[in-house]
Amino acid sequence: MTMLLQRRAIMSVGLRLFSSHATSGPLADSACSSSDMSEFRKVFSKAQHIAIITGAGVSAESGVPTFRGEHEKWRKWQSQDLASPEAFSRYPSRVWEFYHHRREVALSKKPNAAHLAIAECEARLKKQGREVVVITQCIDDLHQQAGSKHVLRIHGSLTETRCLSCGDVDVNRRSPICAALKNKGSPDPNVADANIPVDKLPRCSESDCNGLLRPNVVFFGETLDSHLLTKVEKELEICDLCLVVGTSSIVYPAAMFGPQVASRGVPVAEFNLRATPKSEYFTYHFQGPCGTTLPAALAPHNSEVV
Repeated sequence: MTMLLQRRAIMSVGLRLFSSHATSGPLADSACSSSDMSEFRKVFSKAQHIAIITGAGVSAESGVPTFRGEHEKWRKWQSQDLASPEAFSRYPSRVWEFYHHRREVALSKKPNAAHLAIAECEARLKKQGREVVVITQCIDDLHQQAGSKHVLRIHGSLTETRCLSCGDVDVNRRSPICAALKNKGSPDPNVADANIPVDKLPRCSESDCNGLLRPNVVFFGETLDSHLLTKVEKELEICDLCLVVGTSSIVYPAAMFGPQVASRGVPVAEFNLRATPKSEYFTYHFQGPCGTTLPAALAPHNSEVV
């Protein structure tokens, strides 16, 4: 119970934290997850408000690196150590190189079959008076490129910047984002830091500002936008089916979203390459590439009236 209260406290504060530890004890009375697609499809056919929680695993199938495995390090640093307010304050050039690399990679990628299946499902069900919302930890905007309209980006976007002086948030898809970062950001551990002067890093274009810009993403240790988190909580409270897709379920508070829904007795289906620390909480678990499993799961049901 103490652990559960701690997790709920994290959720209420909205602090983005990384954890490699699985919680013990399921929140719902589910001894094990089912992989029966026909049963899931029956539930899907009746759902009126579907919440789809997505993580980095969805975009990994488009070639976008995650913070895990072989991409856990950038040069000689842990990725999550660079994605912090402390790192940006002390080493803005290094952190901007890191994010410039991530931006350039993301801008070169296209939505995959999983992104497209979600977007098609949202558009199709909307015509039937049903709703689909995407609650994503991804910061690459591939859901929007695929055509998804109702997307809550809880960790921000690589294609947005925020000024540290005036607070202006702006969409910025320029490549490179500034001249000094051109051809910089290689993850090769043998590449030295560029040590770009702060006045040459991305700067605010608002009149009479010229403040230092930062990526408009949620660093580890920062709080999620409270207004956005309120919207997420509302969607989780009203959904009658939840899908947890391509997420490792170890970054909080997002790791608690699926279990929170499951605790209400609502069916939750997990789609992932492997079991996660939260798999035991869920009604269904479908193992394999999301680009393979998800299109079949979200395809038109024979009960739908088109």
